[in-house]
Amino acid sequence: MKAVFYERLGPAREVLQFGELERTEPGAGEVRVRVQWSGVNPSDVKTRMGARAGGMPYPRVIPHSDGMGVIDAVGDGVPADRVGERVWLWNAARGRAHGTACEWLCLPQAQAVHLPDNVSGEAGACLGIPALTALHAVLMDGGVAGKTVLVQGGAGAVGHYAVQFASQLGAARVLATVSTPEKAALARAAGADEVILYKSEPVVERVLALTGSRGVDRIIELDLAGNGEADLAMLCDNGECVIYGSNGPTVQLPFYPLIAKNIQLRFFIVYHLTPADRERATRTLTRMLERDTLQHIIGCRLPLAETATAHEMIERGEVTGNLVLQVG
Repeated sequence: MKAVFYERLGPAREVLQFGELERTEPGAGEVRVRVQWSGVNPSDVKTRMGARAGGMPYPRVIPHSDGMGVIDAVGDGVPADRVGERVWLWNAARGRAHGTACEWLCLPQAQAVHLPDNVSGEAGACLGIPALTALHAVLMDGGVAGKTVLVQGGAGAVGHYAVQFASQLGAARVLATVSTPEKAALARAAGADEVILYKSEPVVERVLALTGSRGVDRIIELDLAGNGEADLAMLCDNGECVIYGSNGPTVQLPFYPLIAKNIQLRFFIVYHLTPADRERATRTLTRMLERDTLQHIIGCRLPLAETATAHEMIERGEVTGNLVLQVG
């Protein structure tokens, strides 16, 4: 089968190889998926560069945790009627050597989730990390019903979904920050009531003005290192900051505003959701997909052979929304 893989860490164009590897067969409890689309996320790029490990976790790694395809074989203990099912995949390359940058892969059947027929394959390759991260950030700790929510980076891969989920799951008001007028239009179309251009507007002052100086109830944060102090100023008393990312490895926050306002900081990574949290998010996402209420931003489509280019584009921040690779 055709696959992209690497056998050492380093720059994309130096270590990523495109070639032929042997197709595997599903074991007990597994399905084999004929991959059609592979989703590329920043975490895939960081893993290939060695930012999240001391070295190669396996002698050879096929990257990418997200993907979409069709089940074409099942192992013992898996219902035979799953053959032919369209599925989206999660954690394919997390704690495993075999991700979705290939024509076939085998993985536990729970990690292959039914994809409704009305959802495109490209969109299916964006659900495992971007959509589930956004949805858990909205659903956790009782959800956002009746709350004012600020989504940092409201046109990004995660943020664009977060705006939609907050809007559709009962938030009283959704605010979003974006970098350009073009991205502001995307955030508004997704359901943002107010959009702030963080490169040209004073974000804290705008948020406080929009909330009558009260602040917001929840911030969904993609860069705590860059935005942490501003977040404390924008949160209301008893507000909560839900954090899924940081562009810096170390974060310093002033203690007094945290304790004086009784601020809650909640961290999570989508790879490590509890079974109950993942099941809740997956169930909610499935209902929304079936009802066709979601927008999916596919910022770039490339063939599998151009995986190195895809990684470089992600590194340079050139893609608005999601980047997917066509495999099948």
